[in-house]
Amino acid sequence: LIFYAGAILVPLLQGKVKSAYMMLLPLVSFLFLINTPVGTTWEVNLLGFDLVPFKVDRLSLVFGYIFHLISLIGIIYTIRLKSDLEYVAGLVYAGSALGVVFAGDLITFLICWEMLTLCALCLIWARRTKAAQAAGFRYLMMHSFGGLILLGGIIMYISEQHSISLGFIGLNSTATYLIFLGMGVNAAWPLLHAWLTDAYPESTIGGAIFLSALTTKTAVYALARTFPGTEPLIWIGAAMTAFPIFFAVIENDLRRVLSYSLINQVGFMMVGIGIGTQLSINGAAAHAFAHILYKSLLFMSMGAVMFRTGKINATDLGGLYKSMPWTALFCSIGAASISAFPLTSGFVSKSMVIDAAAHGHLSIVWLALVFASAGVFHHSGIKIPFFAFFSHDAGHRVKEAPASMLIAMGIAAFFCIFLGVYPKFLYSILPYPVDFVPYT
Repeated sequence: LIFYAGAILVPLLQGKVKSAYMMLLPLVSFLFLINTPVGTTWEVNLLGFDLVPFKVDRLSLVFGYIFHLISLIGIIYTIRLKSDLEYVAGLVYAGSALGVVFAGDLITFLICWEMLTLCALCLIWARRTKAAQAAGFRYLMMHSFGGLILLGGIIMYISEQHSISLGFIGLNSTATYLIFLGMGVNAAWPLLHAWLTDAYPESTIGGAIFLSALTTKTAVYALARTFPGTEPLIWIGAAMTAFPIFFAVIENDLRRVLSYSLINQVGFMMVGIGIGTQLSINGAAAHAFAHILYKSLLFMSMGAVMFRTGKINATDLGGLYKSMPWTALFCSIGAASISAFPLTSGFVSKSMVIDAAAHGHLSIVWLALVFASAGVFHHSGIKIPFFAFFSHDAGHRVKEAPASMLIAMGIAAFFCIFLGVYPKFLYSILPYPVDFVPYT
């Protein structure tokens, strides 16, 4: 509600007051959150339904914390871009993601879920190009399809169960399969994934940060909440980790490379949810937390390159480390983290999921995850920083990224290293007690 109400006033403010106000919104909301005890619920009776629009437990808190952090980082990053449409859409987008995470009933959940689509659409269309317009329409059609399936499943489920409570659902009826599939659209499952690699590269520079952080991760949360231990998710996730690698290797648009690797990383989370043990659920939540930071960092670094050069294809870039050394450094940190390099956040989260597969004696899945880890090291760990900053000099002589962009990238880079060096901080907020030791 703070994000929703705060977004209304954004177009009425100007200059530094607007910037300070927007940064204050996630901070105020976060202060409320950290002072809200686990187990807190807010119940409202509306039209005969006992709605629970706010319910806090340890799983929702993990996603609540990271959504606040990335909202602040995204606002800092976009201050220089001066686009009220992006500001309002981004704030409502973040508020909707928080609404999904803290919803205790299916009706509140569905309303906030559909708001995600509308806000994402604004961030795609805000680029105002023909390609963005077309990608936005395809995004809208795909998510309308997913939303209708989810709506149908929820209506059938409420009719069968005579309850709107949001909790474990499991696959046991037509209604639950529809809910499962509807959530899968937002999670970018194989054959349902094309909207992501189509739309994200066409979004605005700032919009890509919110897009990469929120839609798929709210789906990860929703599946962890409603379908933990559902075996098909293991094989769906394993496929997700593997197939994008081949597309990312041959892709020229570096933001599209990052979009394919996003699907790859969400696959690890799907596997963790599907295994359903305490270790694997912790791993999925931890990896979502870490992924939002390093993936946003990589999108921010590529956005800074676009902002200064107007180019994003690998063949048009190179040698930018001379002009943009700080951006090159932050990009390299993000690349190391997504590659699960030791002493970065990706290592301490991805290792939990891989270990959970090993403990479950899922040999084929374990091999797929190891293969996928090598693949993401190639296309995001090496390809992104190399072609943008260190390959043949393309002759771009530009300024370093604006200070606001560097500050945002610096915050994300700090957490990528901090969580890798001191994983106890991340492990302390996970849903279940952690006895996993990443460094042995």
